[in-house]
Amino acid sequence: MAGLAALLMTGCMVAMHIVAAAGMANPRQVLWWTLASAAGLTLVLVLIRTGISQRFADPSLTLVQILYAIACNAVAYVIAGQARGIAPPILAVILMFGMFGLSPRQMTGVMFYAFAAFGLAGLVVEWRNEPGHSQALSLAYATMIVVVLISSTFLTRRVHATREHLRQQKYELALALEQIRELATHDDLTGLPNRRHMLELMRLEVLRAERSGLPLLLVQLDVDHFKAINDTHGHAVGDLALQTFARTVRDCVRASDVLARWGGEEFVLMLCNTAPAAASELLERVRRTVAALHVEHPGGPPIRLTVSIGATAHLPGQAIEQTLERADKALYAAKASGRDRIVWSPEEPGAQMP
Repeated sequence: MAGLAALLMTGCMVAMHIVAAAGMANPRQVLWWTLASAAGLTLVLVLIRTGISQRFADPSLTLVQILYAIACNAVAYVIAGQARGIAPPILAVILMFGMFGLSPRQMTGVMFYAFAAFGLAGLVVEWRNEPGHSQALSLAYATMIVVVLISSTFLTRRVHATREHLRQQKYELALALEQIRELATHDDLTGLPNRRHMLELMRLEVLRAERSGLPLLLVQLDVDHFKAINDTHGHAVGDLALQTFARTVRDCVRASDVLARWGGEEFVLMLCNTAPAAASELLERVRRTVAALHVEHPGGPPIRLTVSIGATAHLPGQAIEQTLERADKALYAAKASGRDRIVWSPEEPGAQMP
């Protein structure tokens, strides 16, 4: 922004000196105008390059640069004599900087500021009444300045509205993509990771565990007699029971553990960096908490839940599917031996199948 402003100002200075050399403007006045214009631009560049402008609300000093450039342009309109027709096009270029750097409210303020600056400049031109002055040309220039100011302000509002629309579309697209990702990776009913996403997480965690040598445990959980709940109370109550179960288990485990809905009333829990002894305590806490649940529903007395749990540790070099199969066998053993209990895979050191 500052570089373009410097280029624009340099072009204006060159144009003004060409006008002075042609005898249409007072060379002394043009020289002083050049010095004042260069001083203001230099001050802005110093503030930006030194980082002092970072303390301001507008670090690029866009509004300050535009206001100063309009003031310089208005003075140039006065001293350019018969060549003052170069001012309106330069004003249009100045206002273009505001289209992308200023808000519509700021641009409206700039428009009224420019009206005041050029109105005063026009009065000075009429008061000076230099040789060769034409009121018809002054009226034509004033008309062009009004057109430039109004059209630039209108275009700025259109550009700002378009940018806001695109920004809103981008936000809505990002939100939609996040919702799609959520639907693709999470279970609608419980909000837990779904089976496909859980498999991805487990494969990543297996790689991490095998690199670090830290233990990784997989646990399968199954809500006991869930089919009877559905058959007796209906699917709505069954859904409520699953939601309550998922929320309860999630509250029992650590933030680093991952609970997923595997399908139906089956869930999988991944315990990272957890030794079997600590996992046994955690799973026992889960079992007792679920057994103490009373799922309230409008259709009758509260429903009691219990859970069967099969657990195993991932063994280095094995595929995750093999680990899941061992956990599933442990779960089957827990259900076959009476439910509402925890069974570890026989491959665990010291573990016993019932």
